[in-house]
This record gives sequence, structure tokens and C-alpha cells, in this order.
Amino acid sequence: MLKIPPPIIAAVVALCMWLLSRHLPLFSFPYQWFNYPGYLLIVAGLSLDLIAAIQFHRAKTTINPLRPENSSSVVTTGLYRFTRNPMYLGMLTALFGFAFLLKSLSGFLALPVFVLLINQLQIIPEEKTLTQLFGDSYQEYLNKVRRWL
Repeated sequence: MLKIPPPIIAAVVALCMWLLSRHLPLFSFPYQWFNYPGYLLIVAGLSLDLIAAIQFHRAKTTINPLRPENSSSVVTTGLYRFTRNPMYLGMLTALFGFAFLLKSLSGFLALPVFVLLINQLQIIPEEKTLTQLFGDSYQEYLNKVRRWL
């Protein structure tokens, strides 16, 4: 069912961002200060990923996105009170930072592609599996907490 690890999807999107910025730059931002928000967003995104992974570890449930059927519990505390997918949000945040480092509007245009791919290839299948595993309690969580933000 789930065959492509989300970090691979993020890496492919990052490569596409770089290629677009390099070969089809729509508008360039030559300012060196664009690096600062870029680095800040990358650190923030990686921090979201790390904190979310720690929360999974503490809950003693699987972090493997290819095997949601191995989940032993639904994490609904910490970051998971605000977003159902802080790890994917972290990846998107890091990609947003990378777009700043590329200093071209072209890089930003690939960000919706990441959201679309993660939604279709990962999140929707995960949600179906977790609904089957945890039933009404997971459905209540779906109704209460937004997918992204």
C-alpha cells in the first residue's frame, strides 16, 4: 500500500525545486539576507520532525510511515494537539526554508506539489488504516485536529 517513504518524496521535491530555480528561474532574489529565514525555517522544520518522533517513541508506537498498521496508539498530545501530521509539516517547513536559500520564486512553486503528494500517497492511506485500527476514537481525533494546521 504505502511504498515511498515521505523523506524520499521531500528529497525529490527538493531536487525539483533546485532544478526549477537553476534552469527556469521566474524571479530571483539576489539578496544574501534571504539565507537567514531559510536556515531558520530548515531548523524549525527539522525540530518539528524530531519532537514529533520523540513523542511517538514515548508513546511506544511505530514511526515507520510505511507500516501504519503497526501503530499501537494514537498520539494526541504535544504537537499532535495542533496538527495530525507534525512530521510532514516539519518536512514542508524545511522545504520552505530551502526555497528561500534557492533565492528564486520557482523553488516556492514546488511546495504545493509536496503537499499534494504527501496527502495522496501518505496521509489519506494512513488515515484509512488508523480509522480501521482505532475506530471512533481516531475519528473523533480527525474531527477535532486539522490535517496540517
